[in-house]
Amino acid sequence: MIKNPSVLKKLEDDLIKSEGRLPFDKSLDIFTSLWDEAVRFGAIPSKDPMEGIEVDIRIAKVLNSCSRKPSQG
Repeated sequence: MIKNPSVLKKLEDDLIKSEGRLPFDKSLDIFTSLWDEAVRFGAIPSKDPMEGIEVDIRIAKVLNSCSRKPSQG
């Protein structure tokens, strides 16, 4: 859990300024490595793919209802 998101955001911004944006192929390599590691540790795929679907549906309903309302201000 991130305790201070503003510090993380500053770190990301500084990194982008100093090294530039990460190329897509490098980002894909990192994602693939993280995915493979999660599979090795058994974190994914879930034994029950429907586990937690009710929460996902509730969140989707809330987000969808927010996007339909006119913006204020």
